[in-house]
Amino acid sequence: MFDDIKDLFDCGFFNCNQKTHKTPYSTGNNNGCNVLKESGIQWRGSRGGSTANGLNGIGYGLDQRNGSGCQEGTGPGPDELEGPGPTENDPIHLKRRVGLVSGVALIVGTMIGSGIFVSPSGLLERTGSIGMSFVIWMACGLLSLLGALSYAELGTMNTSSGAEYAYFMDAFGPSPAFLFSWASTLVLKPSQMAIICLSFGKYAVEAFVTECEPPEIVVKMVALLAMIVILYVNCYSVNLATSVQNVFTAAKLVAVLIVILGGVYKIFDGNTQHLKQPFANTQYSIGNIATAFYTGLWAYDGWNNLNYVTEEIKNPSKNLPRSIIIGIPLVTICYALINVSYLTVMSPMEMMTSEAVAVVFGNRLLGVMAWLMPLSVTISTFGSANGTLFAAGRLCFAASREGHLLDILSYVHVRRYTPGPGLIFHSIIAGAMVLYGTIDSLIDFFSFTAWIFYGGAMLALIVMRYTKPNYPRPYKVPLVIPCIVLLISIYLIIGPIIDKPTIEYLYAALFILGGMIFYIPFVHYNYRVPCMDGVTVFLQLLLEVAPTTNMFD
Repeated sequence: MFDDIKDLFDCGFFNCNQKTHKTPYSTGNNNGCNVLKESGIQWRGSRGGSTANGLNGIGYGLDQRNGSGCQEGTGPGPDELEGPGPTENDPIHLKRRVGLVSGVALIVGTMIGSGIFVSPSGLLERTGSIGMSFVIWMACGLLSLLGALSYAELGTMNTSSGAEYAYFMDAFGPSPAFLFSWASTLVLKPSQMAIICLSFGKYAVEAFVTECEPPEIVVKMVALLAMIVILYVNCYSVNLATSVQNVFTAAKLVAVLIVILGGVYKIFDGNTQHLKQPFANTQYSIGNIATAFYTGLWAYDGWNNLNYVTEEIKNPSKNLPRSIIIGIPLVTICYALINVSYLTVMSPMEMMTSEAVAVVFGNRLLGVMAWLMPLSVTISTFGSANGTLFAAGRLCFAASREGHLLDILSYVHVRRYTPGPGLIFHSIIAGAMVLYGTIDSLIDFFSFTAWIFYGGAMLALIVMRYTKPNYPRPYKVPLVIPCIVLLISIYLIIGPIIDKPTIEYLYAALFILGGMIFYIPFVHYNYRVPCMDGVTVFLQLLLEVAPTTNMFD
C-alpha cells in the first residue's frame, strides 16, 4: 500500500487543483485505461484514447488488472442489491436508483420519526391548550408543504445533490454555500441524526425497563449500535438503503394506523372529555408561539431531504414534486389524527408531564399488547435515522466535490457507488453528539440554526427568479409561496430572541460566521495542508473509493 502512495507522489499526481486533475501518465490505450507504473491503482477516462487533456471521471480498480495493468471487461459485478456493475470506460458516478415510491418513503420515513412520539408534550406545554397546539400542528404541516414546494422548483432547476448548498452556490456564490456546508456538516445534520438515534435508544431500552428510567449509558450505547448498523447499510448499497427505507416506512405507517384506530375506538366509546374547551389557557406570547413552532417543525423535519439526493432520483423533474405532494399531506393528516387519539386516552396535563406519550397510550389502550408501541417507535426512529444519514452523506459529497470540504468526502466506492467517506464522517460526528448531548438541547439548537438556512433557500429562489429568469424550470411554484415561507422563517429566527434572549442563539450565529476563518485560507486561497494528500490516498486505498465524474466537468 505504501509503495502505491509513493508512486503517486513520484508521478506528481498531487501537483494540481482538485477540479482540474491531469493524468501524470497517459498510456494512449484505445480502451482509455490509464495506469500508474507498478502501482496497484488505476483510473479510467470516460473518453476513449488519451486523457492527457483531463478526465471526465476516475475509477480506481483494485486487483482487477490483466497483464498490461488495465481492467479487462467488466469483471465480477456487484450483487443484485447494487444493480449492474460498471462497464469498461464507464466513469464513477452516483446512479439514479430512487423512484417515486422510494422518494415518498424517504420523505415520509424521515419525517415520521421520534417527533410525533416525543413532541406532542412539548408543543402542548408551550401553547397551553390543545386547540392552539392543533393550530400549530396544522400550520407546521402547511409551512413544510409550502417550503417543500419551493424546494421542488429549486431541485428541478439544479439537479445536483446537496440541496441548500447547491442553491446557495447558484444564487449567492461560494462563501454562503460554504457557510451552509460548514454548519450543516458539523452541527445540523449530525445533531438531527443524534436526536433520532437517542430517541431510538430510549424507546428500545424502555421496553425492558418498567419501573424506573432507563440507564443513560445503556440508551447511548444502543443509539450508537443503531448508528453503526445504519452506516453499514448505507455504505453497502444504495438499493439496500432505499429498500430498508421502504420497509420501515410501511411498518411505521401500520403503527400509526394502530394508534389512529385506537383513538377512533375510544371516541365511539365516548371518551371526548379532553377535547372540550380546546382553547382554554392558551399562551399567546411571541416567544412561546415561535418555540412551539420549533417543537412542531422538528416533528416535520425531513421535508427537504429528497433534495439532497436529486442526482439519484429517476426523472427528478416529475418524481421530486410528486413525492412532495404525496408525502407531506400524508404526514400532516397522520399527525393530526394521532394527536386526537392521544387525547382520547390522556388528559392535556398527562401529555405535558409524560416523556413517552406513545408508550403511555399503549399501556392504557392495548393491554397485554402494549409492547407494540415501544416496538413501533423503535421501528419509526430507525427508519428516520436511515433516511437522515442517506441524505446527509450526499451533502458532504456535494460540498467536498466543489472543494469546500476534504477531498476524500466527495469520493464514491468504485463498485457500490455509495459516498462512503461522507457517510462515515457524518456518523462519527453524530456519534460524538450522542455521547455528549441531550435530546432537548439538540432540538432547540437544531431548529434555530436550520431555519436560518431554510429562509436562505427561499431568498435564493426569489433572487434567481430575477437573476436567472430564463433558467429551465420544469416545475415552477407561485412566487408568493417562497415569500410567505421567508417571512415566517424570519419570525422563527427573531421571535425567540426578542421574547427570551439567551446566549445559545449568539453561539449559533458566531459558529456559522466562524466558518469564514476556514473559508478564506482553504477555499478562497486554496491552501493545501501538505500531509493531507498522503492521508487522502491512504483512505482511497483503504476504502476503495474514487472521485466522481462531475468533479472534472
